[in-house]
Amino acid sequence: MKPMRLSDHIADQLEILINARGLKPGDRLPAERKLAEELGVSRSSVREAIQKLASRSRLTSRAGGGTYVNAPLPGWSDEAIVDPLAGLFKDNPAYRYDVLEIRHALEGAAAFHAALRATDEDKDKLRTCFDAMIALHDRENPMDEARADATFHLTIAETSHNLVLLQVMRGLFNLLQTNISQNLEKLYTLPRVFEPLSSQHRELMEAVIAGDPERARLAAHVHIDFVHNSLKSIDEDEARRARAFRPPSAKV
Repeated sequence: MKPMRLSDHIADQLEILINARGLKPGDRLPAERKLAEELGVSRSSVREAIQKLASRSRLTSRAGGGTYVNAPLPGWSDEAIVDPLAGLFKDNPAYRYDVLEIRHALEGAAAFHAALRATDEDKDKLRTCFDAMIALHDRENPMDEARADATFHLTIAETSHNLVLLQVMRGLFNLLQTNISQNLEKLYTLPRVFEPLSSQHRELMEAVIAGDPERARLAAHVHIDFVHNSLKSIDEDEARRARAFRPPSAKV
């Protein structure tokens, strides 16, 4: 496998950052110095990655005025992949189970290949994503935790170094983020749910770092199965309570 150039890798990270922070066309990126600190690379490497994205019309750099996000080129929009699904998902939240089925397949494969191909830099980034996700638990804004959760899973896809899989996962990012947000809202109504979820994320991270592909794939599947089964349990409890408190039909 041809090794990925550092500037290409950083360009991918910038794309992920744009999605993870919900940056829209016209929004300004953080300064190069800040990006270099966040990504753990040199400013020159960040500058080269920005130039690559600018050459694809993804970013625009203004002399002395910063770097700004552009709309994706026609035909290359990640959102175009999920827009019809997003509407369906909004109208019927039960479709989150369809999302979980797709995540089960994609993330199992991503974890397997990530364990085979993770570089030291990938492993450091995965640890950083995990720590950020744990630190954001039980804060005021649950969407920050949802974004960190989604970024953790997307980082595993990035670590797989499978460009097709990564592109598909990027396209699903917004839907995935919505899915995680709704899942968290429901899952954290369960007692002590944070402990098994964090343990599952940790096991997934450690399996990738250890370079054990079968363990990593199993960890991904166990995690998605837990989320699926927990949500099913919540939905069934809510349905039972709704039936129990349903007022009797009015007599004619």
